[in-house]
Amino acid sequence: MKKLLSIIIVLLIMFGASAYADSVRENLTKESTVEKILKRGYIKVGMSTFVPWAMQDKNGNLIGFEIDVAKRLAQDMGVKVEFIPTKWSGIIPALLTGKYDVIIGGMGITPERNKKVNFTIPYDYSGMSIVAHKKKAEGFNKLEDFNKNDVVIAVRIGTTAESAVKKYLPNAKLKLFDDESQAIQELLTGRVHAVVASAPMPAFQAIEHSDKLFLPFKETFTKEPIAFAIRKGDVDTLNYFNSWITIVESEGWLKERKDYWFNSKDWEKLLK
Repeated sequence: MKKLLSIIIVLLIMFGASAYADSVRENLTKESTVEKILKRGYIKVGMSTFVPWAMQDKNGNLIGFEIDVAKRLAQDMGVKVEFIPTKWSGIIPALLTGKYDVIIGGMGITPERNKKVNFTIPYDYSGMSIVAHKKKAEGFNKLEDFNKNDVVIAVRIGTTAESAVKKYLPNAKLKLFDDESQAIQELLTGRVHAVVASAPMPAFQAIEHSDKLFLPFKETFTKEPIAFAIRKGDVDTLNYFNSWITIVESEGWLKERKDYWFNSKDWEKLLK
């Protein structure tokens, strides 16, 4: 009798634990960002402008690789999309305060950022490149040429470009700017030797300002996985976004959009 009673108690505890776990799972799913997006009817996307990731066309509309990605995601979810442009230096804090649901903004995965947010699987890979001033950096043709204490490099604050310069060009001086257009303007006026940024922006600038700027070497000197960033602890949303990336990547859709924005300038007519 005593043994039977023990078995019954164990079974009740197991049943209770299972019911509790089911309840927790159900609540987590109901509270997930994906569920909130579906109920709301639109997804709020945090982004920042980077050429050609996200730009404004001649009518003031947002265009670019990231814009295509976010629009396609919203379309597949059956909701609308609201873009919320944000300064890069504040893009993660704004996500954490709930200003938007997800960052789709060419964000590279780094261990430091991963302490604050969860990343999806990569949907793209990028790398750092250098565009330099023809007179100030005359004769420079390799990365080591820029690693001197009398060389000044401009980058956008809080980006992986800043981290890359600190890691690969520790002897160079850094000048930090809120956006890349300010950094490029500093380069055009000859107040810095070079700008470091994600490819292909440096190559585009070298072509556009060929009288003043040049590419010291064509290759990127880093390789960065690019992913969506979401708030921590939302397993349901992370799973949904990962599955979506897997599907559109297997379709070839991501490569097709990447080729359009990064390997052609067909979109330039939309800007002028």
